[in-house]
Amino acid sequence: MSRGTSSPGSTGGAGGSATGLDAAAWYWSLAVELRSRGLRPREAERATADTRAEAEAADLDPTVMFGPAVLYARELASALQDVGAPLDSAHDGTSESSAPPQPGPVVLRLSGVSARRGRRPVLRDISLTLRRGEIVAVVGANGAGKSTLLHVCAGLLPASSGAVERTARFGYAPQQGALAPLLTVDEHLRLFGAVGGTGRARSVSTGHRLLSRLGWSPEGARPAGALSGGTQQKLNVALAQLDSPDLLLLDEPYQGFDALAYEDLWTLISSWRDSGAGVLLVTHLLRDVDLVDRVVELPAPEQASKEAA
Repeated sequence: MSRGTSSPGSTGGAGGSATGLDAAAWYWSLAVELRSRGLRPREAERATADTRAEAEAADLDPTVMFGPAVLYARELASALQDVGAPLDSAHDGTSESSAPPQPGPVVLRLSGVSARRGRRPVLRDISLTLRRGEIVAVVGANGAGKSTLLHVCAGLLPASSGAVERTARFGYAPQQGALAPLLTVDEHLRLFGAVGGTGRARSVSTGHRLLSRLGWSPEGARPAGALSGGTQQKLNVALAQLDSPDLLLLDEPYQGFDALAYEDLWTLISSWRDSGAGVLLVTHLLRDVDLVDRVVELPAPEQASKEAA
């Protein structure tokens, strides 16, 4: 369905020519920006053609579907380079977009945080700082409070003492069981997109692209309750990243994943870090520790009780 409205600043021409010119300018800007980010001309042209075909199939203006060309090019170039699209030889594979940035501004700071579940203390005097461009893993024994820590970081559980400072733009992927079983995949994407101020069409297209990168060809009309546990978790991860937040809180996001999906997940997490997001990851897998920048180990419950005594 065509929107039939002109973008701000467009001039009225004959019939719908203004919209066509705006779209042509958008695709031209996309191609130029992709090349500036290291894609070879042929790859940039192919990616632009694929994007045009996707928008035309949905009968939507590219600005409505994908947002500003410059921002979409950054996301698309990162995705293509993650899956091995060749870089222009002038960059020698060392373009600025492919090099992890130095850690940036603080996106999460906990200072002496403690928390309770009912009357039972779970966290005691936890302090950590997470910056943009960092991946920090949270490890610990069962019952140490790893998931509780993410609940506190996400604002779902108040700290009983201490201070929590967090960027306003964050995404949270809980463990399984957080989806509405009767809502479809696309309804989840549109709902979460609306919360972040993203248009319906762009929310769905972005979500489908993220899910595809996790190895699942999305079935937008399927209810979440009809999905397998691993596929539900892929949807959780896509919803957390839907609005390109500055901070990602991931609670064992690989639950139910096979080996290939696990590798796809780490490709995504690394690309988010490289694009400047901060990632706080709860994990119990030792191999994850080699893939992060820092590790925070929570004390075992009995150890925490002795220290508090």
